[in-house]
Amino acid sequence: MDCSNDLPRPPIPFPLFKISSTIESFLLYDINTIMWLRKSHNILGVLIGTLPQFPQQNVFLGLPLELQPEEARLLVEMELAYIVDDLRCHSIGMQSTTAAQKEAFIADLKRKGREAAKAADSKREASRKKTLKRLSGGNQNFKDTISEIGGGPAAEMELDEDVLFNQMATPDSAPIPPLALSRPSVHEEAAWTVTPATSYPPLQTPPMAPAATLPIVKPSAYALFKHLHSLSYFLTPGLRFGCQFSVYPGDPLRFHSHFLAVGTDWDEEIDLLDLIGGGRLGTGVKKGWLIGGVDEEARTHENQPDAGESKLVHSQNSNVRTFCIEWGGM
Repeated sequence: MDCSNDLPRPPIPFPLFKISSTIESFLLYDINTIMWLRKSHNILGVLIGTLPQFPQQNVFLGLPLELQPEEARLLVEMELAYIVDDLRCHSIGMQSTTAAQKEAFIADLKRKGREAAKAADSKREASRKKTLKRLSGGNQNFKDTISEIGGGPAAEMELDEDVLFNQMATPDSAPIPPLALSRPSVHEEAAWTVTPATSYPPLQTPPMAPAATLPIVKPSAYALFKHLHSLSYFLTPGLRFGCQFSVYPGDPLRFHSHFLAVGTDWDEEIDLLDLIGGGRLGTGVKKGWLIGGVDEEARTHENQPDAGESKLVHSQNSNVRTFCIEWGGM
């Protein structure tokens, strides 16, 4: 079921944060924007965020999302996004933020932390109550022991979680082991620490520069990326397969990739061993080795009238031609 219409549309254009002056690396921090791009424009990127306690984490990564240079350039050309110098805008924004704004922001984070802790505590208490009900069953000794600890039903909520889950329901004749009290409730504990994914608020959304800045890309790779994207393919970095892009017919969460794509110039010489190796690799992983580039001859003659031949309907990327290689050796 297509749920793209249910996703909120972010403000257009939205900022892409460039974090280096020497490397074409662009980040997105807003989860709503990331989900919208995935559902509406087949833009995937790569999650690179780790937990502070696990700096060497390499699975189940989170925000921010790093975009390929080709993805960032396509978004800028489509006027969906604009490039922002992250370091410069962050420094200017912090200097212009007043003390009152900072205090209000900190107070809001503490409020959200208390709400999160209270919600977790309520969930834990509900689970504990359910476990008590399951363990007690018809055992009157179990109920009497609980009453002796706290003198009422409220004491049932104060049993230690580890004791409850490790203790098995015992017969009436079996002795009841001593029960430990739980940790203090959320009202006695410190609020959870909330780390926001974006810097605004308290900072203002970075303004769009008067002159649009385009990410630097390799022309041959970008031409192939734009061509395949216009055909509704999903593209991810292809480093793990020794190519530029892994090409999926749909969302990678639902499909395997069909092609290993490499962009080349039209008159570029390709080593025969590269063709053989690529074809064998693609066939070995049940994919096609796809190479493509801009047909300069077709671009030169596309505006000339045809001589009675059927005329193709050209799109903006119709000059890109692709070839798929498979290994058929015995």
